[in-house]
Amino acid sequence: EKTGKVLGEFCRCYKEQYGVALFNSVRYEIEGNGGPQAQLLHRKLPLEDHVIYSGNIFQYIEENKKWRNRFCVVPHNYGLVLYENKLAYERELPPRVLVNSAGYKILTSVDQYLELVNNSLPGVTPKSGHSPILKCPTDFPLILWHPYARHYYFCVMTGKEQEKWRAVFQDCVRHCNNGISEDSKVEAPAFTDAVRMYRQSKEQYGTWDMLCGNETQVLSNLVMEELLPELRSTIGPRLKGKAPERQRTWIQISDAVYRMVYEQTNAQYDAVMARCEQERPRLESTIRTDMDQIITSKEHLASKIRAFVLPKAEVCVRNHVQPYISSILEALMTPTSQGFAEVREVFFKEVTDMNMNVVNEGGLEKLVEYMKKLSHLAFHPVKMQSCYEKMDQLKLEGLQQRFDVSSTSVFKQRAQIHMRQQMDDAVYTFETLLHQELGKLQGKDDLCKSIQRILERVLKKFDYDSSTVRKKFFREALLQITIPFLLKKLAPTCKGELAKFQELIFEDFASFILVENTYEEVVLQSVMKDIMQAVKEAAVQRKHNLYRDSMVMHNSDPNLHLLGEGIPIDWGEEYPGQPEPEPGADRRRRAKQVVSVIQDDEGALPYEMGMEALVQPGSPEPQEQQEPGSGAPLSSPDGVKEIREALAQESLGEADAPSESSVQHAAPASPKPRADVPPEAEVPRVTPASPAPAAESPSAAAGTACHQPRDQETGEGTAPPGGRCSPPQPTGTTESGEGVQTEF
Repeated sequence: EKTGKVLGEFCRCYKEQYGVALFNSVRYEIEGNGGPQAQLLHRKLPLEDHVIYSGNIFQYIEENKKWRNRFCVVPHNYGLVLYENKLAYERELPPRVLVNSAGYKILTSVDQYLELVNNSLPGVTPKSGHSPILKCPTDFPLILWHPYARHYYFCVMTGKEQEKWRAVFQDCVRHCNNGISEDSKVEAPAFTDAVRMYRQSKEQYGTWDMLCGNETQVLSNLVMEELLPELRSTIGPRLKGKAPERQRTWIQISDAVYRMVYEQTNAQYDAVMARCEQERPRLESTIRTDMDQIITSKEHLASKIRAFVLPKAEVCVRNHVQPYISSILEALMTPTSQGFAEVREVFFKEVTDMNMNVVNEGGLEKLVEYMKKLSHLAFHPVKMQSCYEKMDQLKLEGLQQRFDVSSTSVFKQRAQIHMRQQMDDAVYTFETLLHQELGKLQGKDDLCKSIQRILERVLKKFDYDSSTVRKKFFREALLQITIPFLLKKLAPTCKGELAKFQELIFEDFASFILVENTYEEVVLQSVMKDIMQAVKEAAVQRKHNLYRDSMVMHNSDPNLHLLGEGIPIDWGEEYPGQPEPEPGADRRRRAKQVVSVIQDDEGALPYEMGMEALVQPGSPEPQEQQEPGSGAPLSSPDGVKEIREALAQESLGEADAPSESSVQHAAPASPKPRADVPPEAEVPRVTPASPAPAAESPSAAAGTACHQPRDQETGEGTAPPGGRCSPPQPTGTTESGEGVQTEF
């Protein structure tokens, strides 16, 4: 009954917003108001059929209250798939559990979990001395907690494993939370606007933490937000047994209700979607025929609402919003800019290491091996973790209460998704340009110089695109914080008067023009000028490494985007070359080489997930190598650093070189380039005269994510017989003394 009531009101909102979103989409298509052209290429076809991560982990089985060793696989769609063991996976037996992690939180402490469980059922707290709801056999738990669905309990043997699995689980949550496709220019905005309008009709303004997952999951969360308190007050007092038993029973009841709501919601939402799609041709025909009249009618309505609302809105902005914009922006910019700088640094380091390794290890066949790994860099949970964790510094302090921001997680995850996308764009642009160059190269030296030259080009493009992406993110975040606050402040004096403006809309255009939406646009205009000015002023501050708005690059590399339209590159199929016989001296030198992917200062652990310090089989420990023409040894651990210092010195020696227009990636800490220089400014081409081997170790390439987990994977489900996810790539497999295998 509750689901039917909530869905009925939501579907009414959705049908209204669908017409508005369709009009906006057609208008944008006709008028075209695109922003700056991206310099990096965007991958048209997603990478598929790869396993992001796989390994053994202990899971708590609630049915028999025992811990069991499970083989966990994370495929490219970021669903968690748990098998009985690795043998069951290899034999293609059905998995035991499928988990869609949208809406979950990753906890690494039993105390954290018990606190959340105690808060979920007020008045039911275990007495001291009584057994808690969960006991973990190790000090390194990993708990997936959801406010409505069932919980999942895991543990590992070491803190290092815990950090790796936490990074993997967080990547799954981040990807699954972003379940509403941005490729949809009508359905997605119609859906999110309908959710917002529905919640505002219930006096609920501000950000909402449970706007995560696909559309059915979001609507299920919307129903449960209203249903759960009623359910708790009705059922809670009737639960029997000791406190831990009542808590366990309550979690099971909540999960069962959530599944029922999900099934009903899925059916109703599909029905309303089908009706809207059926109406779309008629609506679109009307829009294209009467576009000018609709725009004129909307502008007339907006002018009337503006005259009524704007004076009040401007006073509210001046008194309650304007004084805080700069502090909100500063709080957002610092961690975000650090995160993007780390993305740049990780990309630079990976390509530089690859360049040195390729030159030292044998040319094209090794390049193919490393490029296959590099293509998955953006989807490697552990390598990208250093970028993502910069956003953990985001704190809005007292601003959260003032502006009714329930949590900063929505902004953290959005910035992290942008980071991943920028990394993938940089990698894809690099591999496209390198692929184009390969046919022209003569020997290793040419290959080394080409990789270095292409890296410089890509870094300049990355700097420009990251500036554009960050400025857009800052504007959207500021609007997301301030607009709900303004609407709530203005509601008592303005909202009741909006009905009188309905008569200004022609009946034929009522599907495309809504008073409520137009009112919100007017409120947005009242604060947009201040937000744009704040971001513009921030771009002048060089510490944030933002380009000025005046720096707009058009067709700086016109042929590059044509390359991006070609067939995706498959390095393994195009260059399947076999290693050539090599002289004994070269073979000995290669034996000392350690492939660099992730540094790990710790020793190998007996139950380690993905060892990071694996020397090539049968090879001795890496030793120092003399750089030709140099009296001092170049030690492996500092190889990258010393190469960068050498590059920096060569760069300074170039006659009349533009000192600040170059991309200064050769410095040890990869300093930020000057913000007001266009990405295609000429830079001196500097290549290492003799690349030194790095002293890090091979980790295997991660898989990638592009498709969302299936709708039915809302909690635990059993795959059909014979169903399984894609097999892991046989790279970077490690086997500990206890026979536990893990793979990236």
